[in-house]
Amino acid sequence: MTRWGSLVRVQYFPPNGVGEVIFMTVAVQIRKGETLDKALRRLKKRLDREGIIKEVRDRRYFEKPCAKRRRKEKVAKFTNYLRLRNENM
Repeated sequence: MTRWGSLVRVQYFPPNGVGEVIFMTVAVQIRKGETLDKALRRLKKRLDREGIIKEVRDRRYFEKPCAKRRRKEKVAKFTNYLRLRNENM
């Protein structure tokens, strides 16, 4: 059985300006008779499930704490709106 993995390199720049490189390893085994496309699809699902893709996108640029708080409040307000709307139906 062949082992196939992916090494995700993330470069994160904290507010002090010094770059910090973080390596995350996520491996997916190719099953017997499985195509590479299906293995890639499983790898993408695993990365998405573990939140690596979202974390990379969030760390691409520095977000001010007030902007982060505003974004979280906006999401909470929307989910609360959906919850109330579904309760009334």
